[in-house]
Amino acid sequence: MKIRFKKTWGKWPLSIFMCLPITILAQTQSAGIASASNDTGLLVLLMIVLLTILVAVLLLSFEAKELVAKIRKKKKEKSTNQFDKYLENMDGSQIEKVLQIKQKQKCINKDSGSIKTVLIVGMQMLAMLLPGDSAYAQTKTTARGIFSEGGVLITIILIMIPILAAIVLMIVKLSNMLRKHRNRQDLEEAALFADYLSTLPEEEATEALSKRKAALDYNLTHHELSGEQEPADKKGLVGNIETEGYINFITRKKKAQKRPNIDPQLSKLILWYFGCAALWLIFGTTIGEYLGVKFVAPDIDHVSWLSFGRLRPVHTNAVFWGWASLGMLGLGYYIVPMVSNTPLASIKKGWYALCLINAAVILGTLFLMAGINNGGGEYREYIWPVMLLFGIGLILTLINFIQTIAKRKTKEIYISNWYIVSAIMFALTITVVAYIPNWQDGLGETIIQGYYMHQGVGMWFMLFTLGIVYYMLPQQLNRPIYSYSLGILAFWTQILFYTLIGTHHFVFSSIPWWLQTVAIVGSVGMIIPVVAGTTNFIMTFKGARHKIAGSYTLPFFLVGIIFYFTGSLQGTAEAFRSTNLIWHFTDFTVAHSHLTMYGIICFFLWAGMYAVVPRLTGKEAPQITVGAHFWLALIGLMFYTVPLMIGSTLRGQMWIAGKPFIDSVVHMAPYWLWRAIGGSLMWLSHIFFAYNFYKMIRRYETIDIKEVALERLKQQIPTPDKIV
Repeated sequence: MKIRFKKTWGKWPLSIFMCLPITILAQTQSAGIASASNDTGLLVLLMIVLLTILVAVLLLSFEAKELVAKIRKKKKEKSTNQFDKYLENMDGSQIEKVLQIKQKQKCINKDSGSIKTVLIVGMQMLAMLLPGDSAYAQTKTTARGIFSEGGVLITIILIMIPILAAIVLMIVKLSNMLRKHRNRQDLEEAALFADYLSTLPEEEATEALSKRKAALDYNLTHHELSGEQEPADKKGLVGNIETEGYINFITRKKKAQKRPNIDPQLSKLILWYFGCAALWLIFGTTIGEYLGVKFVAPDIDHVSWLSFGRLRPVHTNAVFWGWASLGMLGLGYYIVPMVSNTPLASIKKGWYALCLINAAVILGTLFLMAGINNGGGEYREYIWPVMLLFGIGLILTLINFIQTIAKRKTKEIYISNWYIVSAIMFALTITVVAYIPNWQDGLGETIIQGYYMHQGVGMWFMLFTLGIVYYMLPQQLNRPIYSYSLGILAFWTQILFYTLIGTHHFVFSSIPWWLQTVAIVGSVGMIIPVVAGTTNFIMTFKGARHKIAGSYTLPFFLVGIIFYFTGSLQGTAEAFRSTNLIWHFTDFTVAHSHLTMYGIICFFLWAGMYAVVPRLTGKEAPQITVGAHFWLALIGLMFYTVPLMIGSTLRGQMWIAGKPFIDSVVHMAPYWLWRAIGGSLMWLSHIFFAYNFYKMIRRYETIDIKEVALERLKQQIPTPDKIV
């Protein structure tokens, strides 16, 4: 009865604490409830949350004590049943090692015992439920209670933050302690298993293991149906299959090789850039996911900090300056020294830049949610002191890269460095132009906004990312870039045409007609660098297309190249006055921005990170979860963009036909639902990416008891020169 009580005592408090919030929720939603009752209910709910945390702590404590008790109990049993299971589950190579060791062990007798240790750790987490009238539609009561006061709510939040942080820290520490204890027990069990193997009777072990190895090593002869005779093949159709016919699509996945000449300090810096970028990706796209849900359920909240007008710039700026910028800079810190064949000029400047950019995104996010912004300029909602921090970080990075390239040991400056350094220069230029107030009045502000917005995408993100591809794609294919000349052509024509196209977002506006025409001509001219770059990348695949199936990085590159071509030409098509008439002011521009920023920039960044991180850490991500990340991101992007483009085209035609505006809003409802579904899939893919990144950088390894036991058994066998 005592054992039964230990196993079940923790279930009834969990049931009670799960039911109590539901009861209070039902009470608070009843008609005519007073404000004092609401305060009481919230106070009770707060106490329930605190008690739940206390129960979680007690559960973890009792689990740890029970775990230790079980381990002590197992130590006393000294059963060999588990070791017999290990023997039954050995593979051919492990059995071969045992047989070899047993041959060396003929004259050695050792006594040993056995121990079985089983660690069972169960963790249960309760989500904090905060019911109340504020989460629903408007209520009939207008009385204000104590929990309606902002100061009280802020005080409660400030109290809860350190408490929750302490709980999370305690759980992390406890899980690490249990993991270390589990590893220590596994090593002890491996040692005992090695002793157990050394004491097995030689004849019995050899016979049983030999049979098992023979069963495992059995292979078909591949002549069961055809026979042993050679076929009559006068035309050579069959005989040349093995020598001439090469099936490209069954290549095994390529494993990344660790580069021993990477500075450990530089590797740490790059991984920190990637880690911060992944964190901002999760944060920014979680905000985007919530905004997508608001299109379907606009009354989901009534909190000013969570309003659409404040959260939308939080989403865009977090993924722009947090995720994409830090991801690109991290890859830049790997590529620039690599192609220059020289160490990075200053690791310290890299850390300063990382801290400044992170500080800019954190402060900018807080200011935006508090309603403090730059006054509506898209992608420049951060106030100037915040962007100053970002700019200083870019200045330090630019100095660092230029000093590294200046010390290069190669004569030429590889094209990747051209793109990367130019991108940072343009980012600093457009930021200064966008934030200087001299020309920020009237139409001047509109023209500068178009210039800044488009140059941010094309001359910062796109230019930098193309520099990454010009190094990483040939490196992954193990072949040179198809044409260096095409790369130079694409570089200079992008600088020539892309800097002109900002005002194509303001066709039919008060901006001078000639300036609108220049932007349209520049958009058409962008066909040259896009076609040149796409041709260069696709032709680099020539003769190596079979490697796509054998790599989990090349599919990301291929998708990015496809969207680079289609998304960029879509931007050219949108620039014409006839198409602007239909698509402007609709969600078509939202679909286009995600098709380019997500389909091009994100896929290229993921490809680069999946290629670089294993080289720095020597650890691969699970191929299943990498595949899940790829397909969820791609399918989610399609679900997001295609319905929006279709619905927006129909919406624009409704406006041209003079239909009421509200009819177009009702018309878009199902397409917004598809937007939310696609955004959910994309967000889920980011969770897989964060998991993959964690698997590639984690420091501890899972202990294989059988392998460790064999290694210890080898160490126990004296070498021939030590035998007297």
